[in-house]
Formats: sequence, structure tokens, C-alpha cells
Amino acid sequence: MAFENILSVSGKPGLYKLVGQMKNGIIVESLDDGKRFPVYGSAKVSALEEISIYTEDEEVPLREVFLKMHGITNGKEALSHKEDKDKVKEFFSQVLPDYDPDRVYVSDMIKVVKWFNSLMTNDSFDPEDLKEKAEDSDSSDEGKSSDSKVAKSTAPKVPKMTANKSARGSASSAKGASRKSGGSQRGG
Repeated sequence: MAFENILSVSGKPGLYKLVGQMKNGIIVESLDDGKRFPVYGSAKVSALEEISIYTEDEEVPLREVFLKMHGITNGKEALSHKEDKDKVKEFFSQVLPDYDPDRVYVSDMIKVVKWFNSLMTNDSFDPEDLKEKAEDSDSSDEGKSSDSKVAKSTAPKVPKMTANKSARGSASSAKGASRKSGGSQRGG
């Protein structure tokens, strides 16, 4: 399953797969029980692809955290999210030793471990696919910055088409004259 189609819905437990779109929201399917339901535009929805974990230096994308978890657990589920908070914190510090303790709370760690276990249980986690996407995004970011500079410098300049000021002034005064005459006819 595509990692960018896996969503977290605020106020709802677990992870969801994007199934379809409506004019005022989306339709999601629970990874745990397969139930489908609509999520309207007022709900906060986050794609796992867009989530990052704060470290001391930078933000690490969630896909990289999941890849590290996969390496540590040898492709099996991690410890249960219901374990003691100290054990979860210890496991998370093995995965991401330089996480920022001021901005990453134990509740966040528990949520990440729960999401990882949910993906592993439902066979929704493909580490090879994530590695390829991580490499593609790194190379495309480098290519975009240099390409955009080249595109800006080589783009031909096109003169803007504007009406001259005297033509605009006479058009607006003609409109004003018709309004004045129209207003006097109503009162009579």
C-alpha cells in the first residue's frame, strides 16, 4: 500500500487508508477493521508522509523513523504501545537517539509505536518502497532547486498589456454619468 495514502484522523484511533473523495471531504477505510466512513473537510487529517519527528538538529520524516524501527525489530512488530512508558521511551531512544525531549512527548512516542505495529500487523508496510521514495525525494529536492533557478533566468520577458490611463478615465466617467441619470428617474 502506498505510504502517502495512509492517514491519521484527529479524534479517531488508528490509521486509515484513503479510498475516495467526495465534494466536501474524503472516504477512508480503517486498517484495523476495514470499516469505511466519510471524513469531512472540518476534520483534521494528516498523511503519514507529511509527519516528521523533531530532533536536536532537524526534523526526521516519519518514514525514516519507521525504516529504523523495521531495522531494529528485524521486520517484526515493536514492543506493545501499552508497555510501561519508560520502556517505550527507551525503545524510541534506540530508534532516534537525538530526538528533542522538549518537543517529543511520551504520548507521541506511544502513537508512533502503535502506528508502526498497526502497519506491520496489516501488511501495509513495505520498507523497500519507502527506501526508494526516500531516495527519490532527496534527489528531486536537489534537482528542483537548481532547475528553478535556471528556468527563471532563461524565461523570456513578456511585456504586460495595460490600457492607457486616459482610456480608463473616460470609461469610468461614462459609467458614472449613466448612474446619475438612472438614479433621478426612480424618485419621480
